[in-house]
Order: sequence, then structure tokens, then C-alpha cells
Amino acid sequence: MNLLALSDFNLVARHGGFGRAARASGRPKATLSRRVSELENSLNLRLFERGTRALKLTEEGRALHQRTGALLTELSETTAAITSGGDKPSGRLRISAPLLFSQIAMGKLAAGFAARFPQIRLEVTTEDRPVDMIEEGYDLVIRVNPDPDESLVGRAFLRDRLVVVASPSVSRPTDGAAAPAVVRGSFEQTGDWKVKTPDGALHIAVEPVLCVSSMIMNRDAIRAGAGAGRLPVSLVGHDLAAGTLVHWGDIEGPDIALWALYPSRRLLSARVSAFLDYLKSAFPTGAPEELTAFINE
Repeated sequence: MNLLALSDFNLVARHGGFGRAARASGRPKATLSRRVSELENSLNLRLFERGTRALKLTEEGRALHQRTGALLTELSETTAAITSGGDKPSGRLRISAPLLFSQIAMGKLAAGFAARFPQIRLEVTTEDRPVDMIEEGYDLVIRVNPDPDESLVGRAFLRDRLVVVASPSVSRPTDGAAAPAVVRGSFEQTGDWKVKTPDGALHIAVEPVLCVSSMIMNRDAIRAGAGAGRLPVSLVGHDLAAGTLVHWGDIEGPDIALWALYPSRRLLSARVSAFLDYLKSAFPTGAPEELTAFINE
């Protein structure tokens, strides 16, 4: 197999078209098209569906891109490190992170990582939706309690838990009684809260007074005394320690886990390895208190 043709195929697949790949690489569009055609002929496979407006990978093309793209990138990085006489990771690192973690921590993490690894061009996108890492060109994604995926591997680097908190001005209800609440989502989706306390279980009948779409808005409204609410303990740990919010109890259920995920492969990119090590240094034990301290430093 011609490695140059394979490299050009991955270039076109990564950019989603011959024109975009040519502009990004400075290579002639005709050369890229010819190389991909040569590769298809040598494999006796169609790797792209060529429509009038869009270029789309076939099933075989997607499999080839997934299995060879990372290997070619690793080979390129290794060659560059050897020829430059160093072993510092370099190149672009694309990360997708969830909204709340991005708002409270990712900017600071990214700045510290960029300062430590100036040869890496870090690109962070904020979104909660599932992403196709191969199709969308991500090197690593951070997700909360992700569903199992055989194509991805990774590690949980932070754990958190949901707690019910309120301003000291809001009276804590007795078991089964109602309490004013700030909720996320919609009023129709609201259910009662089952809370664990040192004194035993507490059932709170939720009376929504305000509906918001983000946890930051939720926290701010709770701080202002609008009502009680459910939030990650890391987000309100500073308020609880200062006494500006009161802990009513922990929500029953599994903990929240933040995972760093990357495509399953034998060779892990030096850039991804560097970022995983940086996460580990920022949150050595992965406890909620470490995230609270990090965002309030």
C-alpha cells in the first residue's frame, strides 16, 4: 500500500472534502484526487461517495480512516520529534468538554496546559451532545457518566455528587412537606426529592418557583434566596464552607463521574497522554473538594 496515498486519503477524510483538504495543506486538489483514486484502485474499494455537493466516507472508507489515521499521526509526530532532537509533544489537540465543566474549570485548565506545552495548539469546544470523535476530528472528549462505547477507552478523573442546598433564609421542611425550589428543565418534569441526611431519609415535595436552563443560573438563584435546589457539591462547596448556603442533604443515587475518553487504539497520541497527565496533576484523587478548590483559587 502506498503510504503517500494513504496519507492523502486521511487528509481528505479529516477535512471532509478535496477542496478543504487542499486549502488546509497547500496541496493541489488534483493531486489529492489522483492519490485517493490510486488508493481505491489498489484496494479495489470505493472509499468515498462522491455526490454533487458533499463527499462522504463509505463504510469501508470510515473503517480505513479510523484504523490508519491515528497510526499515521503517531508516525508523523515520532518523526518530527526525532528530527528536531526533542521529545516534546506538538501539533493540534482538539477536545470536546461539557458545558458546566467548561464554564467553571476548562478555561483555567486550558491556560495552564498551554503554558506548560506551548508547542501544542489546544482547541476546546463546549457541548453536551454525544460526538463522533473520528468523524468530527476530536482527540479527546470529557463527558459526565458516559454510556459504554466499545470504540472508546478512558478514565474517570473526577467524581462529584448531587446535594440539595438553600439560602439560610429558606426554611428546611420536615419529612414529606413541601419546599420552594429552583429547578432545571421544565415545570412539568419536576419530581420530588429523596434526600439522605445524618438523621435519616428525608422526602421533600418540590414546589417549583423558578425554572432555569443551566446549573450556574440555578446556583445564583438559590444564592439569592429564590428556593432550594439540586447542585453538584463541587459547585457549592465554597458557599457551604462560608455559610452562605445550607446543606439539606445528599440526593440518593449514584455519584457523578467525569471521564476523559479517546479512541481505542494501541498507540496513544503524545498530546492526549500529556493532557491526561495534566488532568491527573490538577485532580490527584478526583474528589469533589479538589474541583471546589480549583475553581475558587
